[in-house]
Amino acid sequence: MKPIFGKVLYNFRILLAGILLMTTGCSQNQNSAPNIVLILADDLGYSDIGAYGSEIETPHLDRLADNGIRFTQMHNTSKCFPSRAVLLTGQYAQRVGMGETPGHLNSAVMFGEVLSNAGYTTIFVGKHHGTDNPYEWGFDHYWGLRDGAANYFNPGEQRQSDHGPPAQKENYYPRTFLFDDSLAAPFTPPEDYYGTDTWTDWALELLGRYENNSNPFLLYLSYQAPHDPLQAFEEDIKKYEGVYEIGFDSIASARYERQLDMGLIDERYPRSEPTYQQWKTLDDSTKADQVRRMQVYAAMIDRMDQNIGRLLEYLEEQGELDNTLIMFLSDNGASAEVVEIGEGEIGSVTRWASLKEDWANVANTPFRLYKNYSHEGGTATPFIVHWPDVIFEGGQVNHSLLHFIDIMPTLVDVSGATYPAKYKGEDLYPMEGISLLPLLKGDSVARNDALYYEWNVGRAVHTEDWKLVQWGDEWELYDRRTDLTEIKNLAADHQDTVAILQARWEAWSKRVKVVE
Repeated sequence: MKPIFGKVLYNFRILLAGILLMTTGCSQNQNSAPNIVLILADDLGYSDIGAYGSEIETPHLDRLADNGIRFTQMHNTSKCFPSRAVLLTGQYAQRVGMGETPGHLNSAVMFGEVLSNAGYTTIFVGKHHGTDNPYEWGFDHYWGLRDGAANYFNPGEQRQSDHGPPAQKENYYPRTFLFDDSLAAPFTPPEDYYGTDTWTDWALELLGRYENNSNPFLLYLSYQAPHDPLQAFEEDIKKYEGVYEIGFDSIASARYERQLDMGLIDERYPRSEPTYQQWKTLDDSTKADQVRRMQVYAAMIDRMDQNIGRLLEYLEEQGELDNTLIMFLSDNGASAEVVEIGEGEIGSVTRWASLKEDWANVANTPFRLYKNYSHEGGTATPFIVHWPDVIFEGGQVNHSLLHFIDIMPTLVDVSGATYPAKYKGEDLYPMEGISLLPLLKGDSVARNDALYYEWNVGRAVHTEDWKLVQWGDEWELYDRRTDLTEIKNLAADHQDTVAILQARWEAWSKRVKVVE
């Protein structure tokens, strides 16, 4: 009996030790700071991914949405470089010197520095769109395009394999690429380069350097896609043969119905009046051109999603997916800008073409207008948040009013970092936004001030109940309780509200030093 008792006691001790080890391990995992991955798309329309109603195949983003939260009311600045400045600093772009042109930040700190001081490995890959080097602003690594946009296949000099000169914007050439403290202008890449693929390669390479490091990491992966030039691989373009020949209205209507059916939007989102041309009025040559533009645009988004899938696969292989906060969003709405440079077929290295107004109107369904406007078509973005260790109920849809200024406070809250009072010898303003962590945990948030916008001749002020917006001289007023797509202008009926909100916007513009 004695040996049996001893064996039982030994096994019990092993079991108890295992339970204690498991419990301790779980406790450490729950209390450790999460990894953070922030993925930014460029000129992506509100309805351009599957989780927001699109026919474009984005299974990896859809997976994040199915297991996370989709936010319907996240907003940017309507323009690339101010949005990116807001995202990086937690300040309105006007306040840090980025309200008018993509230049040098002042009175600002980037989240790379803030989280680095909290023990994070901080990596930034992709488009910056400013004149500063993020490597000198607290990021352990910055590899990417410092400027606004570049040829996806070859942003540099013609290579032997190129079938013609790469299409470039001559007034902005050469584009500057930075690799930590090294600069390349022009940057002529290897022949297998494609921006979306290669930037993901860079991100995975840099993450791989720290696999044995116990510190959490922050990855800011800032894609250029699907910003022009419209360039993609033929294998991806061919996936969308026969899809867009049905025209603008059929695609937009199907997207809107999917948005309703999936519960993304409700009766507060009446469909805005389309501005695209009637498909039947176009000649065959124009139709073919429009179909090709949208095929390439779709292929670019598809390819971006494929690369996001590569990143998710890496996180799973490392056992880090559940403890990684992933956020996906776009810097502004789809663009109606017209750019035509070079020759050859749309999609090729020798041609720089853009989406144009008609498909941009479709891309921003259910909203009207586009990039550059302070209306919803310019400022509303898909926003997906995935974090299994905190978000226990997947597939949620949240209608809270949010803005890019909220990202920095969220990162500070999640990481346990401290936002500094001074940086680079300059006093810093307090963060403008609010932490979104309560929303991720199932609670609500309260904002002490309205949200404000100013770009070009566009202006807006957002409260929970109202949106006052302007493009040009006249203010428009919309009731957000019933009209989130800005259809019925109530300015004439609520002049007192217009006056109050206009006064608030003017006070804000003085506070952040808006340049008239």
